[in-house]
Parts: sequence; C-alpha cells; structure tokens
Amino acid sequence: MYFSVAGIKGMFLANKKIDNQVKTFITYNKGRDWRLLQAPDTDLRGDPVNCLLPYCSLHLHLKVSENPYTSGIIASKDTAPSIIVASGNIGSELSDTDISMFVSSDAGNTWRQIFEEEHSVLYLDQGGVLVAMKHTSLPIRHLWLSFDEGRSWSKYSFTSIPLFVDGVLGEPGEETLIMTVFGHFSHRSEWQLVKVDYKSIFDRRCAEEDYRPWQLHSQGEACIMGAKRIYKKRKSERKCMQGKYAGAMESKPCVCTEADFDCDYGYERHSNGQCLPAFWFNPSSLSKDCSLGQSYLNSTGYRKVVSNNCTDGVREQYTAKPQKCPGKAPRGLRIVTADGKLTAEQGHNVTLMVQLEEGDVQRTLIQVDFGDGIAVSYVNLSSMEDGIKHVYQNVGIFRVTVQVDNSLGSDSAVLYLHVTCPLEHVHLSLPFVTTKNKEVNATAVLWPSQVGTLTYVWWYGNNTEPLITLEGSISFRFTSEGMNTITVQVSAGNAILQDTKTIAVYEEFRSLRLSFSPNLDDYNPDIPEWRRDIGRVIKKSLVEATGVPGQHILVAVLPGLPTTAELFVLPYQDPAGENKRSADYLEQISELLIHKLNQNSVHFELKPGVQVLVHAAHLTAAPLVDLTPTHSGSAMLMLLSVVFVGLAVFVIYKFKRKIPGINAYAQMQNEKEQEMISPVSHSESRPSVPQTELRRPGQLIDEKVESQLIGK
Repeated sequence: MYFSVAGIKGMFLANKKIDNQVKTFITYNKGRDWRLLQAPDTDLRGDPVNCLLPYCSLHLHLKVSENPYTSGIIASKDTAPSIIVASGNIGSELSDTDISMFVSSDAGNTWRQIFEEEHSVLYLDQGGVLVAMKHTSLPIRHLWLSFDEGRSWSKYSFTSIPLFVDGVLGEPGEETLIMTVFGHFSHRSEWQLVKVDYKSIFDRRCAEEDYRPWQLHSQGEACIMGAKRIYKKRKSERKCMQGKYAGAMESKPCVCTEADFDCDYGYERHSNGQCLPAFWFNPSSLSKDCSLGQSYLNSTGYRKVVSNNCTDGVREQYTAKPQKCPGKAPRGLRIVTADGKLTAEQGHNVTLMVQLEEGDVQRTLIQVDFGDGIAVSYVNLSSMEDGIKHVYQNVGIFRVTVQVDNSLGSDSAVLYLHVTCPLEHVHLSLPFVTTKNKEVNATAVLWPSQVGTLTYVWWYGNNTEPLITLEGSISFRFTSEGMNTITVQVSAGNAILQDTKTIAVYEEFRSLRLSFSPNLDDYNPDIPEWRRDIGRVIKKSLVEATGVPGQHILVAVLPGLPTTAELFVLPYQDPAGENKRSADYLEQISELLIHKLNQNSVHFELKPGVQVLVHAAHLTAAPLVDLTPTHSGSAMLMLLSVVFVGLAVFVIYKFKRKIPGINAYAQMQNEKEQEMISPVSHSESRPSVPQTELRRPGQLIDEKVESQLIGK
C-alpha cells in the first residue's frame, strides 16, 4: 500500500512487509531510494522517545477514505505541500494498537506527535489553519485549531449541544475559512448542520513580510527530482489570512548525479550500487530489430527517473548511446499461434506469429510453408507484425515450417498444428445380443466422420479403469451372462461427447427377423429415438399376443428402409427357480412366436386409424446358438441334416437321367401335362408304359440304390 504526497512530485510513502513485519518507508525520487521514517524526539508530554533507526521508526496507516464526508487517517494538500498529517505508531513495525496522530511540516523529514487518539484533520486557508475533530462514537461539542502547522492547538466549541458527528466538509474555493459539520443530536433526531466560519479570527490579510522562504529537501539534500524548489510559508507567529496560494518562489534544475538515474529495463541494482543485467536478460537482444547500416540506442544500464529535471553532470555518461547495428545471422526463430494453442478449426482463420531473437531483420527472407500445399514469402519481419493469417480447408495434423535467411546465415522452426472441425454426434455401434465368451466388436461412428485427432475412452462390463485408444473400434469378450453397458467418450479438441449402449450376453438364444406392413415406412424418420420407442411397442404387442414373459423378448429395430427389426428370444430364470434356459425351451418360445406372427396376431396401433401388422420375415441362416464344441450338439445335427438333404436333392437332379424310374416318372408327368393342354384325343397321347413300372419316386430310388449295393 502506498500514498502519493500531494504537491511534491516523486514523493511517496509506502508500507512494505519485511520478515513478517510491516514497516513504513519514504522516497523522494519515485522509488529509486527508500528510507525509514525518523520517529519524533519527544512525545506529546515532552518526554524523550528512545527510538533508533533501523531498529525503531515511525510507521503510518496509509488508508485514504473513499467517503467524501469523512477524512482518511492520512492527509496532504497541494496548496500545503510540506504538511502531512497521519495516524500511526512508534516501534519496530506497524500496529493497530497504541495509535497516535503525527504531523510533519517539512515534507516528511521530521515528525511531531499531536494527539494520542485518532482525529480527522481538515485543511483551511491553504493549510494555514488545521482543524482536528476526534474520532469517537460519543457526541462532542469541541474541536481543535492550529495556526502554526500543528505545533500548538487551541480548543473551540462549535455547538452548545453535544453532536454525534457523521462528517465534516470544507467550503470550496481557495480562500475558504468555512467548514460544515453534520450529524444528529440523538439517534432518533434528524440530521443537523453546523456551519463554522473562521473569518472573524483573522483581522487582516497576510503581507509579503509575513512569509519566509522554505526549501524542500530530503535529509538536507536540496535537489529533489533534479531540481531545487523554494516555497513561501507563512511565519508561524503571524496570524493572518493567506488567501490565494502563492506556490513555489523559485525552482531551478540541479546537476545530474547517479541518484537521478534508476536501473533500465532488464537491469538490477546490486549491493555495490551498480545496475547489472538480470539473469534472464540478454543486452544484445536490443539490436534484434535493426538492420545492417542502421543504428539503435544501446543502453548503459541506467535511465533517468521519469519527470526528473536534472541537467548536465553524469547525464551524458548514463544516457543510452546510438550504436551501429551489427550484422547478425538469424537466431532463436520460433513460430507460434497468436492464441498460443496448437489447434485450429477447419475453415477458420488461424494467425501464426514468427518470432526472431536476433538477426538482420530488414534484409531477411522469410518463407512459411503451411503444410497443406500452400507457402508464402516475406522480405522482412516488419511486414509480419500482425501475424500471418491462413485458412485450412481440411482436417489433420499439418507441419508448419518457417525458414529465415540472410547474408550471414539461416534458421528454421517447425510447428505441428492440429486442424479439427467440431464433433457434433457420436453413435456407438455394436450387436444387441452376443454369445458368452465370443469376441464382440464395438465401433464409434462420428458425425462428421473427419474431425481431426481424436482420443477414445472406453468403459465396458465391470471394468473400473477405462481403456484409452486412438482407434474408433475395439474388440472384447464377456465372460458372464446378463445385461452389460458399454460407454465410449470421444475427445476432439476441447469437446467431449459420449454414447452408451446395452448388450445382452447369454450362452444360448434365438433370433428372428421381423418385417412390417408397408404403412410403417411412411412414418419412419430413421432416428435412434424413434427406433427405441417402436421397439418397446413391438415387444408389448408380442407379449400380449403370445403370453410369453417380457424377460424372454428383446426387439431391436434396425436402421434404414424398409423398416425391419430383429427379435431375440433370451433365456430367463424365473423367481420360482424353474429352468427356462434350455435350448428346447427357447425353441418352443420361438415356434410360438412364429406361429402367432404367421397368423397375423401381432399388430399395434401407430396412431389413431393406422394399424401396423408384424410379420416373421425369415429365420436366420442358422440358429443363433454358439456352435463351438462347448455347446450342445443338437444344433450341429440339425445343420448336418439340412446339408445332407440338400446334397441328396442335388444328386437326384444331377443324375436323374441315369435312373430309369426317374425318367419314366418324368415322362409320365410331362405327358400328363400335355394331356391337359393338348387338342388331340386321349388315345393318341396316352403313354405306352407298363403298369408295373409305375412306382413312387421313393421306391425307385430305394431299388436303384439297393441294386447298386448288391452288385458291388
């Protein structure tokens, strides 16, 4: 916390924490040098104060009131530049106890104690009159006046009835001697205004002989901010009204000394008083923006304090000197984005900044390759101060390279920029039902499909730790039956989207494809929410039509048109413990469902007046039972039977001409068809085949096969 002393340029008071102790310091050259405040020699009663620097000093509270009706606990005035009034304490550090009021009439060089309690102080007559009023919650009727800059105080009564004071205001104007006190006589009374006019105290205006010169100084040093300033101050024994502020009598510049200079940017003052480069600063970097043949200001490590008016002396020695720019090869080349990020959005401007620590920038060729087949060239860095704007039309990771060349050398830098587009939707694609211990593939389908660099985080089964991949699909197995959830989170830039699906895992199940009457397609928007709702409606219709418990049925409406669905018959352990998990039981439920579907018994009302009929489209090519050796062999026998029957039909068709019975039967069938459509008589078209040769096809096949076996 600091306080700027009014009327004296470059003078500040500041509180600084040192070794967990808050101390008050003062400066006369804008912070170039600081020192502690010398405590008063005596206290209010005239007893000596034994306070030796730097172990003991005066410490002040530097808070300024934000309320215009109450003064702060420190005050100064432009028209009274030498007078400072503040509250504080004497000791090793600033304290909130044992607070007293102190005044300095020589701009902080020496201090006097004026009250042992906090008071509000008002400046009247350009500081020629100081008015003090006690800080208290009790009603008061007296105030204190000082006509000699706080050396002595007189007690005055401003009201006959004690007043709870809420604030004090001075009348505006340079010659004001009027103040207004406002408050209330009791907590229930209205505000009271008391106007106090001190004009009657003075019987004349001050003349020239009533003033004396006073020189601003800092512990005897007369040059403050490079100038000597002499002010006119009213003699303390003269009781006259000052009127308008006379200001400084004289001000003339001083010869510059080392004290008028502070350390330049990048330099630090060391214990020997010299300004040396800081560890992070490279003095040669000052010449990085100049070109061969030009010049720059080479710092000496010092700069004159701002607003300092000194002349001559060491000014030339400490002032920065013009110096010819050296020829330098490019060094410390960097390329970054304007916002410091390594990502950009497709189709939007990205601003790239080229930075060079040193080099002949005016005669340098800069080539920038954006990595997407486009490159640009510049002749100097000054044309790139606002950055290079570029728009990427595709997503991906682009290698941005910049090459800088001049007559003395070259340098290059690389930036890998990730160009993405916003990820709008994630859909997790996986089977609705799978077999226990069978590998399952899950794929994250994105919209749009190309969004740049992605990270996939997967949770499945009972895993507490996620699986993190850079690919949009994974494979896994479930070792236990039941319903399992799979969640995928896709991270694209700052956006993270996720989708969750449920998959049923069983040892055995059945599957049936469903189709619907065509009117359902007219109302199919082909969105996941609609498909989930229709699936629940179809399941309810199946349960009502067949009486099969809902735990046995899972319906999944498939994407696309025409509308189709997959009906899964799942095992279920009822509460009574009855075994409802066998293959025969699942087959019975499947047959019942097919029977009801074929009878057109399953239907639902999509909307009033729109009835949708559910059909059995077809069974899967093979029963959806895991055919691995770990399961029952009945399904394998069924499959083998179908294969053998198909093979027998193929053999009969292929070799039917070699079997007489088959040929005769075929001829008889052809003639019978001709008899039905031919215009000729029966006697003409009747075949001449003996009656004993007519056999049913099965008998002929059996005989032919038997004869072949006997012959062998």
